[in-house]
Formats: sequence, C-alpha cells, structure tokens
Amino acid sequence: TVADAKRVVAAAKANGKKLVIGYILRHHPSWIRLIAEARKLGGPYVFRMNLNQQSSGHSWETHKQLMQTTSPIVDCGVHYLDVMLQITDARPVEVRGMGLRLTDEIAPTMYNYGHLQVLFDDGSVGWYEAGWGPMISETAFFVKDVISPKGCVSIVMKEGVKSDDIDTHTKTSTLRLHSAATGADGKFAKPDEMLSMEGEPGHQDLCDREQAFLLKAIREDLDLTRHMDDAVKSLAICLAADESVRSGAPIRL
Repeated sequence: TVADAKRVVAAAKANGKKLVIGYILRHHPSWIRLIAEARKLGGPYVFRMNLNQQSSGHSWETHKQLMQTTSPIVDCGVHYLDVMLQITDARPVEVRGMGLRLTDEIAPTMYNYGHLQVLFDDGSVGWYEAGWGPMISETAFFVKDVISPKGCVSIVMKEGVKSDDIDTHTKTSTLRLHSAATGADGKFAKPDEMLSMEGEPGHQDLCDREQAFLLKAIREDLDLTRHMDDAVKSLAICLAADESVRSGAPIRL
C-alpha cells in the first residue's frame, strides 16, 4: 500500500539510512539518455508507454502466480510511471484506469489486461498499457514514446523481438530524436537523429549496476529524497489506477 511505502521512506529518513528502490530502468544507460533528451525538449509532455507480454508455458504460469496478488498495470506500471516522473517535474493530479479479465484461469476479481491515463498539473498526460497471457497481441507490444511541443524522443525496437523475452523489458536498440522545428518552406529543418544503443547491458548487468548504485549512495552520502518520493508517487498512481479499474471512476491524487 501507499501507506506502507511512506512508512518505509519515513523509517529510512528518521534513521539516516540509504533506501534504493528496485527500479532497474534508473540504472540503464539508454533509459537515462532517453530521460535526459526528453527533459531537454521541455514540457508539457505526452507519454505513450506500454509493455504487453504474450506468454505461454512457464511464462504464463509465472504471470498467473503474480496475478494472485497484483495486476499487470501495477506490477509493471510502477517502473514506467517512475520514468514519467523523472522526465516531468509536474505533479500527478488524476488517474483513470480500465481493465479486462480475458481468461478464466485467474480469479474473477483480477484482470490480465489494463491501461491507465494520468493527468499532471502542467497539462502533461500519460498513458500506460500492460497485458499478460496467451491471448495478448504481439502487435505494437512495445511503445516508449515521449512527445513535447519541440519534438519527440522514442525507443525503436528491433524487428522480430518476442514480448516474453525478459531482456526485451530493458533493451532499447535505438533512440530516435525528432525535432518539430521547420524552415521557411514549412518543411522539417533537420532529419531525425538515430542514436545506436549497441553494447547496452543485459538484465544481470543492470542488477549489478543497481547494487553498485546502492553502495555509491552509502559511500558518497547521496541525497535520495527525489528517488524515494518518485517511487512513492509511481506506486500511488498505479494503485489508484487499479482502484479506478474496479470502481469505474477517475481517482484524484
């Protein structure tokens, strides 16, 4: 719960301890670059993000285990809402969630497909979608796109990548930078810039980076206030979206 999360943060602050939240994308060079490029564009922003997973066999069994306690838009959504919060300094004010149970292999009270829309106080809007199961489409299963008045920055995924590959959750392949600027003729002033992310770390390498960051935070006494606050906010947004799915009403944050 949000109250639990706040209590953990309060305990860390009260006792002078370092608390690092396990959001692996915070330690990924390509995602760090995506966030930096998006911040350079300036808001207000449109965030378009999803990670759908067409799962079967062992992967589907894992997803069903997860759905005994949490929905896909909470389990996966916290990571991508955290990315949105790192890009915008605006405050989230409202979230709307919608979901659907597409299988009788999970509890009647759970849903395996969902999406949320979040509104920020600067006018920014965000969308996140997550679905798990053998019926989920592989079409456009991976969208990571940030738009602003000045242009957009997007992650371009390689062709042929499967949605249930765990490295797909973090690998980026290429960043595309697009400028909205036009010349006297009304045409774009410069072509899109493609940034290759070859040689990026794998899943275990990212776990190692996360541990190294915790050690660095302790040794160098890093201020983790924003880190902790963003984690609480991302959880609050996703849990409110889950509440919205179940109540059918938007939730003020």
